[in-house]
Amino acid sequence: MALVRPVIFQVVGYQNSGKTTVMVKLIQALRDLGLTTVTIKHHGHGGKPELIEQKDSTRHLSAGASASVVEGDGRLILHAENINSNLEDQIRLMEYFQSDVLLIEGYKFENYPKLLLLRDDKDLSLLAKVNNIKAIMYWEEVLGGLLNEQTNIPCFPIHDQTAILWIAQTIKKLFPANP
Repeated sequence: MALVRPVIFQVVGYQNSGKTTVMVKLIQALRDLGLTTVTIKHHGHGGKPELIEQKDSTRHLSAGASASVVEGDGRLILHAENINSNLEDQIRLMEYFQSDVLLIEGYKFENYPKLLLLRDDKDLSLLAKVNNIKAIMYWEEVLGGLLNEQTNIPCFPIHDQTAILWIAQTIKKLFPANP
């Protein structure tokens, strides 16, 4: 069985910009468009992501296993320790699931198409640092005017209900034309 590379799209911004909330809404909108989605989240808060202690997989890791997979009733959970994988390694791992879309939360300096979230005017510096921006969502109303002056990228207020659907449809358009 050949693995199919999914369309990759990122949701980026500084901490507390709403990335996870937007990701959840985007996953739901993509599902409503008939697309399957897998995700990668960058844990950019320092330290290791939390594990549930005293579960068998955690005990396996504590005993020295490099990785542990738990499967039951259609759910598969992978725990791995002492793995320093880069984003490309993680993408290859997620290709196993043969989804239509791979959403990445974080990794703002990678070159995949992305949605940029801006909380306030201090975040505007990201416009010069982040590339391949397909859309911007902003929190403060004054940012809308500033963004219209600085860029031709489509911009939406963070609570604009139509923005998520527009972004989901933009992701769908990234699929290669059918042969």
